[in-house]
Amino acid sequence: MQDSQSAFKKEDPLGMDAMSSEEFASQSKLLQEFTNVPSIESAWLFKTNNEDRSTAMFSISQPDLLANKKRKYILHSHIVTHGTMPLECHWSPFPIEMTGVSAVVPSPSGSKLLVVRNGEKGSRTTLQIVNQSHVEKEIHVDQSIHGPLYTDEWFHGISWNHEETFIAYIAEQSPQPKPTFDNAGYRKGGSSEEDCNSWRGQGDWEEDWGETYSRKGRPSLFVLDIASGEVRAARDVTKSMSVGQVVWAPPSSSGHQKLLVFVGWLEHNGFQSTARKLGIKYCSNRPCSLYAIHSPFEEEPNADNASNSGSESVPASVATNLTPSISSALFPRFSKDGKLLVFLSSKCAVDSGAHNATDSLHRINWPSDWKADEQLSVTDVVPVVMCPQDGCFPGLYCSAMLSDPWLSDHCTMVLTSAWRSTEVILSIDVLSGEVTRISPQDSDYSWSTLAISGNNVLSVSSSPIDPPQIRYGRRASTEDHDGRCAWVWDEVTSPLTAASNKVKALLSHHKLSILRIPVPDPSDELSDGGQLPFEAIFVSCEDSSQKPTVLILHGGPHSASVSSYSKSSAFLASLGFNLLIVNYSVPSSSSYSCFGINKKEVRWATGRRLCNHSLGRLDLRMSKIVLRH
Repeated sequence: MQDSQSAFKKEDPLGMDAMSSEEFASQSKLLQEFTNVPSIESAWLFKTNNEDRSTAMFSISQPDLLANKKRKYILHSHIVTHGTMPLECHWSPFPIEMTGVSAVVPSPSGSKLLVVRNGEKGSRTTLQIVNQSHVEKEIHVDQSIHGPLYTDEWFHGISWNHEETFIAYIAEQSPQPKPTFDNAGYRKGGSSEEDCNSWRGQGDWEEDWGETYSRKGRPSLFVLDIASGEVRAARDVTKSMSVGQVVWAPPSSSGHQKLLVFVGWLEHNGFQSTARKLGIKYCSNRPCSLYAIHSPFEEEPNADNASNSGSESVPASVATNLTPSISSALFPRFSKDGKLLVFLSSKCAVDSGAHNATDSLHRINWPSDWKADEQLSVTDVVPVVMCPQDGCFPGLYCSAMLSDPWLSDHCTMVLTSAWRSTEVILSIDVLSGEVTRISPQDSDYSWSTLAISGNNVLSVSSSPIDPPQIRYGRRASTEDHDGRCAWVWDEVTSPLTAASNKVKALLSHHKLSILRIPVPDPSDELSDGGQLPFEAIFVSCEDSSQKPTVLILHGGPHSASVSSYSKSSAFLASLGFNLLIVNYSVPSSSSYSCFGINKKEVRWATGRRLCNHSLGRLDLRMSKIVLRH
């Protein structure tokens, strides 16, 4: 008896008893079941000669827990539609691992692929041009030209020109040589790393963007000539500007003009033009503009004319601000016919100081022979929604945009946008400004676009406990109850999101619901929008009243949680917890500005938040109200 008791109390070297050790082992195996399910990073749709067939290429990732890295793969699928019949999908038998690959970008025709391998620890960056059978070109870019390419959500930009002869991209500017000193003082010629008779200083300090951009070089614009393999930096972009999101402008009517359009952030980027880079990853309130510049491989067409006439003309290489009248311009996209330049704006966030707020959509009618001294007018397409009615369109809240967001009519674009506690898919006629929700109206799931081809939309839908399920959207011949063209969303059978049977069984008894909670004691100083009910995402398990509840709070103050899939949330639910994900209303943190609260109220809330320290107290009060609901 004593032996059995001593055996029961025996602890392992980490100080755990046998029961705790078994529990941890079981939970770690369960966690691995969740982490083994791959995530879809991006996707592309390619047309074929048959209208009923298309090819999809997926870039997927899977965590490598031991190496603390991500494995990246490419997987292909052939999608076949048969009118109103269910579609067929034929997947490649195995994914292909892309070892060391930072980004892949297909050309506009789909006949070539750019493969980027960023160098590590000062090594060279490799750019591969792959055609349908082999590696056509491999270019090694030395650190003296530029550092790694940016592949993040803000500065990332890789763009093929229409003829597929040049590629523009954003990369880290090479660091300036550090000053060298020896016993005689400053040495002009520099020294090698092996020189033991000298030492290197730090050089001039240059502020970076902080957060995930710490120690990264300034985002700068470069262009690759595929035929020659030469890489050139863009000319005359001021050193105080960080560059991102580059796209090629359509060719001019004369055919020789090669223009690039990009987003530029100047160093005076803090609120009210503070000369500081105060972070950008979670902040859309940094002032920025669209700029146009000639390709560094383009001859300056005005040079000869200016010398012959003696007149002064604008140099072809000077970056021209296309949007001086607006404080924010992001994600420039040219329509397929080249007549429109459309972009998002976070001017509401920039002007108010809120980290995130309602976006607006704008367009510029792009002339076929634009000159640098020609002023372009900006037209509002979707303005900021001042105070949405309950259940109506709350305004745009877009964190990204597809590189090709256009349907076949050249004037309708498709975006993913937050809609209260969900993400939805919207179609926007950029000529009329009409906004239509094309993802299902009655879905509490979050929907997100992956790729577009013609009038077909590849997307995913998910919930906090349901891994992303691939959907294939098509315009139907019928109309919905509002007289608009209806959309049919087919479920795509996919090996990507096939969770293990154990995970499916553990999550099958959970339910998702979105709770609407009235604002307690609404004050007269709140607008009508501020008095609307706020929401919470509730994931409940069987016999939920007997199970513990995990309260999940989002960061802020101007953000929100949506009902998309989360591996960590799904793992907690599988352990038997209820999940309560709260989206606070404006009186608690102004995060409800993410759901279309009026612009005045955003300013009121941000000012109130900056003027007192009640943020945590009010958020806590709201969370308690939801728990008691």
